[in-house]
Amino acid sequence: MAVTAKYYGKWFDTLHRGLVNIEEDDVKAMLCTSSYTPDQDTHQWKSDVTNEVSGTGYTAGGKLVPNISLSYNGTTNVLSYDADDIAWTSATLIGANAPRYLVLYVDLAGSDSSKPLIGYVDFGDDSYAPNGGTLSIAWNANGIASVTVA
Repeated sequence: MAVTAKYYGKWFDTLHRGLVNIEEDDVKAMLCTSSYTPDQDTHQWKSDVTNEVSGTGYTAGGKLVPNISLSYNGTTNVLSYDADDIAWTSATLIGANAPRYLVLYVDLAGSDSSKPLIGYVDFGDDSYAPNGGTLSIAWNANGIASVTVA
């Protein structure tokens, strides 16, 4: 299966209103089962996300994505996000708790209804289910995500 990644559309609204600073605010990656159905057009807050995985080696709310950085390439007109890779070690996330989606959000203070969603990765199926092993997320060499502004 192909792995795909998409932004939540309302992420750009959040950015343009100046509600976050992507390089200074904490960004987290949480895992969700195939029972979650991402809605690119209406999901805006962490409270819109359902069916987070649970299991050994996984903490509710996900894992901090360290060292987020932005870069802009004037030759290609591409704005890119990048960060250090992350991993869940000694994780057992199998069966109904197998991860299908990775959801990125900004972990602002307050309730889940004030934590903006950035985007999500669809692993394509539930085969990324560690059984006492490590689930590693190695971001693409070009970064986590990008936007072409031309």
